[in-house]
Amino acid sequence: MKGGRKMKKIGILGGMSWESSLEYYRIMNETVKETLGGTHSANCLLYSFDFEAVERLQHEDRWEELTALMVEEGKNLQAAGAEFIVIATNTMHLMAPDIEKATGLDVLHIADAAGDEILARDVSKVLLLGTKFTMEGDFYRDRLEAKGIEVLIPEEKDRQIIHDIIYGELILGDIKETSRQAYVSIIEKMATQGAQGVVLGCTEIPLLIRDGDVSIEVFDTTTLHAKAAVKVSIGN
Repeated sequence: MKGGRKMKKIGILGGMSWESSLEYYRIMNETVKETLGGTHSANCLLYSFDFEAVERLQHEDRWEELTALMVEEGKNLQAAGAEFIVIATNTMHLMAPDIEKATGLDVLHIADAAGDEILARDVSKVLLLGTKFTMEGDFYRDRLEAKGIEVLIPEEKDRQIIHDIIYGELILGDIKETSRQAYVSIIEKMATQGAQGVVLGCTEIPLLIRDGDVSIEVFDTTTLHAKAAVKVSIGN
């Protein structure tokens, strides 16, 4: 590879859901190939959770148990040789500080990858879409606001619609045109309230919403995060 450098090994905490983890793996490998050429592919380890257990604990508000699970598997990735960690989902970045403390490894934060691209496109006010845990929490908003980005979230009724479609359809790979239209309607409503871009702050949402579907900038966190991981791995 270029300059004889060795790629850093990416440790991926995935399976939340496997539908989006599949996209991470594809994008990482395609990006390495595009960057380095030849037969190069991503140097990575993937731990894939059984999402049924994770989803149940999320909705039972058992976040301490979830943190313990994430930390345990982060340690396993470290023991297997991971040099930094990528959490292949937005919501579970709530545990990023705990994983860093327990493993001593950097967690490449998805909100930072999104924030850097938002600033690069000269956008200052965004709509954040995701699970209710992401939209209503501060772990994601705070990272964006620290970069000087104003963050909007939909009204409560619309937050529930977004959340239900994620858990009832997208994590199962069920892509419905009626749901796409519901998301588009919510995004366009928030555009009239000043949103210049929309952060797809759930790694399944890009399965439903693409560039060109709405009138404002679209920030696909899955793609941005996966490409940022490759950049760290190859040292570019």
